[in-house]
Amino acid sequence: MNLNRREFIRLTSLSGLLLPGSVALAQQSNVDADTQFGRIRGIKAGAVNIFKSVPYGASTAGANRFMPPRDPVPWREYREAFEYGPAAPQSDPATGRQQDGFESEDCLVLNVWTRGIDDGGKRPVMFWCHGGGFRTLSGSSPRYDGTNLAMRGDVVVVTINHRLNMMGFTHFGDMGHTDFESSGTVGMQDIVHALKWVQNNIEQFGGDPERVMIFGESGGGRKVATLLGMPSAKGLFHAAVIESGATLRLPDRENANSLAERVLDELKLSRVNLPQIQQLPLNRIMAAYHAVVASNPPTDGGGTFAPTMDGEILPYHPFWPSASPVNPDVPVIVGANRTEMTYFAEDAAFQLDEAGMRDRVSEIVGQDKLDAVVNVYRQANPDASPAEIYFLVFSDSRYVMQSITIAQRRAALGAGPTYLYYLTWETAETGRGAMSPHTLDIPFIFDNARDHPLTAGSDSAIVLADKISDTIIEFARSGNPNMGKLPLWRPYNAETRATMVWNDSSQVLNDPIGRQREILLPILSL
Repeated sequence: MNLNRREFIRLTSLSGLLLPGSVALAQQSNVDADTQFGRIRGIKAGAVNIFKSVPYGASTAGANRFMPPRDPVPWREYREAFEYGPAAPQSDPATGRQQDGFESEDCLVLNVWTRGIDDGGKRPVMFWCHGGGFRTLSGSSPRYDGTNLAMRGDVVVVTINHRLNMMGFTHFGDMGHTDFESSGTVGMQDIVHALKWVQNNIEQFGGDPERVMIFGESGGGRKVATLLGMPSAKGLFHAAVIESGATLRLPDRENANSLAERVLDELKLSRVNLPQIQQLPLNRIMAAYHAVVASNPPTDGGGTFAPTMDGEILPYHPFWPSASPVNPDVPVIVGANRTEMTYFAEDAAFQLDEAGMRDRVSEIVGQDKLDAVVNVYRQANPDASPAEIYFLVFSDSRYVMQSITIAQRRAALGAGPTYLYYLTWETAETGRGAMSPHTLDIPFIFDNARDHPLTAGSDSAIVLADKISDTIIEFARSGNPNMGKLPLWRPYNAETRATMVWNDSSQVLNDPIGRQREILLPILSL
């Protein structure tokens, strides 16, 4: 399968239509549950109760735009929770093409999968933060179907939607309007608000508010990394998994202020008239957002429009220059896939010859370090093609070395354990699904490998998913990933650098890419 990126994302999304919900179609019935804001009615599919689009916050339109989240208005009648709710606004009005289903500013909704309803159960809670950077996508996607996890581990799975991009992360806090002081972090405040909903409501769904694990991939991993440094999130979760979420630092106020000025210029608003932004049509807001993104280079820490390290809501960068001290005792799993960047590559990258590879690698490491870096990667991967060497260096520079750095800096806190993984299992695909691409960890962790485009039809993928999903479930249950199906996974430290290498024959190795680490980390100045 040789997919362009749009096709790949589409198929990844559609793959969820084949997930376990279809297995139980003949056994479906309605099921009711209470929340603090009103009663909801979901679907019981086999042994799993499913509730979708449950409000945890009020609409973010109008006077609530760019403001901290507020509770939803309680409702009296049953609220149907049968279908996924809206994604946060993200699409370009000029194209009319929506990226992840329908969109609305009334997007503070969540989804729940559970085997128990008000049964006194104390099930671990797995709270998922979706990918897409800080700018796109949603938790209302079949690719994050929690049925298999709920069935396999008797856990409660929660996925959420929250504000993104300009709507969630434009720092207007230095423009003289106190109401907008925290506008650069409201998307993260939404997630904290959802975690508070979990604390107040999850017992009604058979969950344990004292055992909440946050986990996320790509942009979701970045959100998990950011939550670790938020004082307002302290105590709301008890374990964390950062999958390919290579965020060490966030935009500072200087960069954030510059971006906010660009937004006002595009909207033709002055600082004095900033409050008028709450009355502008949404289409005008989103058109301005896309114009700013198109003309503005990415900032440090996750691209254009990311949470602002404002010194208040976010007093620390997640892992810069050291790990945030806010949640030192929380056990953490962090890791990345071997060739993350195949997911983003153009067709030509897969056809590189030696000269083309060296040209691209030199752009990453500099001409003066080129020979040394290529030699190290050649020695470690003697059978690799030029294209594979390029993808290894590129992926290490963007994801793998950052994951190692996160593990190092968390371990240096000397508190809660940190576990490092490295996913090397390879697909049978070509093009953007080749090797060990970005997002490959999702079907393994969600135990959805049978139907995911990257893993479907692979017996070895199903076997590995059995091991990985049980490992993550155990981590949610106890804060320790060891449950007997994989070798003993020791915490990471500077002496051994123990790393779980996930593959058909998974093993724990000490510093498995040590030579690459030694030469690349200084070049990257991490």
